[in-house]
Amino acid sequence: MAAQAAREAASRATQADSQAGGASNATAPPPSDDTARLAARHLTLPVQGVSPTQLRDTYTDARASGARRHDAIDIMAPEGTPVLAVEDGRIAKLFWSAGGGGTTLYQFDPGEQYAYYYAHLSRYADGLKEGQAVRRGQVIGYVGSSGNASPDAPHLHFAVFKLGPDKRWWQGEALNPYPLWRP
Repeated sequence: MAAQAAREAASRATQADSQAGGASNATAPPPSDDTARLAARHLTLPVQGVSPTQLRDTYTDARASGARRHDAIDIMAPEGTPVLAVEDGRIAKLFWSAGGGGTTLYQFDPGEQYAYYYAHLSRYADGLKEGQAVRRGQVIGYVGSSGNASPDAPHLHFAVFKLGPDKRWWQGEALNPYPLWRP
């Protein structure tokens, strides 16, 4: 039943993207060296119960009628589905992004070379705090539609950024997360 709800939500999101001028990225570029390094870590898929075959590559899709590109993938799932830490690391930032991802968090990997961005959460896991160490597979939040997400298509907006020496996630280099779980 959850898989059917996720498929229906994905269909609604795809229709909304098409109506808003979104275009699917049919020919993705080859994975970068960073993507290959991350794939070798066998990261946990961040939405409980979602399999790699259910993912759709929405990286670089047009958003806002082509005004910006989507530097993430959207993982469709029913509201309240647990969101999992993709690997060990620490919570770098918890915040509300009114014009974007709503309830969001950034997690750094153990070496603090990469940041994982989880957005449109309905809420954080109880007791989650900035600076907290997290383990691979730990529940860190729950799928939602906060921020600018459609309430009819709850999902996790998941992004990966390569960090610079200053560890400023907002200036990180976006990497396509889709190849990390390519079926």
